[in-house]
Amino acid sequence: MDEKLAFAGRLADAMRAAGYEARPSVLEAQFNTRYWGKPITYQAVTRWLRGEAIPAQDKLQILADWLNVEPHLLRFGEDTRKSVLEKRKRWDEGIGYQEREVFEAFLNLSAPQRKAIREVILGLAQAGKAEAKS
Repeated sequence: MDEKLAFAGRLADAMRAAGYEARPSVLEAQFNTRYWGKPITYQAVTRWLRGEAIPAQDKLQILADWLNVEPHLLRFGEDTRKSVLEKRKRWDEGIGYQEREVFEAFLNLSAPQRKAIREVILGLAQAGKAEAKS
């Protein structure tokens, strides 16, 4: 699904969940009473609700505060959040003291040294994949 259309769906759902009609006139009025910058136009909010545009971060934060949703969930959706949490869990559970010690040492290297180590690790990973296919 298109990223802008998905955002439009989440915005409309959040408006309805907060007790508002998912209409441009409602969005324009409610947003502009909360935003201290230049007021947004009816055309701009129409583009948000039609899936033609995604608001800038400052506007997204106002929407999230108004609708009582987390900004990253409004912007990216639940699937992205789950993916991030799964990757974090893998790191938290799969990395022991020795690996963390190596990561700390890596971070203390100079940029050229880190680049060289990165290339070695990626080369070994690629060789391991090729070996597994054989």
